[in-house]
Amino acid sequence: MSLVNNLESGIRIPGTRSAFLDPSAPERGQGRLRYLTGGTGAPLVLLHTVRTQAEHFRHLIPLVQDQYTVYALDLPGMGYSQIVPGASYEEPSMRAAVTNLITRLDLRDVTLLGESMGAVLALTTAAVFPERIRRVLAINPYDYAGGILRSSLLARFIITGVLAPGIGPMLAGLEPRPIMRAVLRGGIVDKTALREDYLEELLRVGRRPGYSTVARSVYASLPSFIDARSGYSKLTAPVHLIYGEKDWSRMSDRKANKNLIPTAKFTQEPNAGHFIVLERPDVPASLLG
Repeated sequence: MSLVNNLESGIRIPGTRSAFLDPSAPERGQGRLRYLTGGTGAPLVLLHTVRTQAEHFRHLIPLVQDQYTVYALDLPGMGYSQIVPGASYEEPSMRAAVTNLITRLDLRDVTLLGESMGAVLALTTAAVFPERIRRVLAINPYDYAGGILRSSLLARFIITGVLAPGIGPMLAGLEPRPIMRAVLRGGIVDKTALREDYLEELLRVGRRPGYSTVARSVYASLPSFIDARSGYSKLTAPVHLIYGEKDWSRMSDRKANKNLIPTAKFTQEPNAGHFIVLERPDVPASLLG
């Protein structure tokens, strides 16, 4: 039986295990959620980005699991979370999965750390769920127009094609290794940070039945993450905005978020790109310490 069918990742993170959260009756549309957990201490919820999964944090978790009990969530339909036909991947639905995890596990005094799309979810979850959230670390929030389309001409061609009517569903199901590698490397400065075993894991997950529909739906839902910025003004928990110097966001995008969250701390990491967790896990680890 394949690892994908077995709902087991090919990547092992020492000190962690996979767990699953079955939906309760009112949440049937969300499906079963998978998460990685391990460590000891206050809860730290980790939220990944588009077309990735909990193993995105494979290098960060070992640096912090002596201080935190980690919960790295596979967002709905991604990683090994259940694919529910017709499910919504708009920001409110994705945020509901995060609040569901926190509520069902009765997590309190939570630190939320998200990267890219996950950073937006960390911010919006804290805005609507302040009584459970201690602080937020938002790495390169994906809340502006363009996003990955700014990374390279190849990424622009691929994502535009995936979203196109007619041909889009077919393209979404095609993920040649060299193309996937090149697109992901467009988000990092240190190209060696994209390990081949992680690339293989993402490709394996991408072969799950129905996953191409999920990927296409998530890309199509990204405008809802831009709209979600309107909720940032409701934040009361301490926020730290972290940007890679070479992130796809422009300085105007970063300043706009700083203006929306005037009390937020702001860090711009030199020689880092969009996927800081992959290439510089020491940066968020030091801020969590």
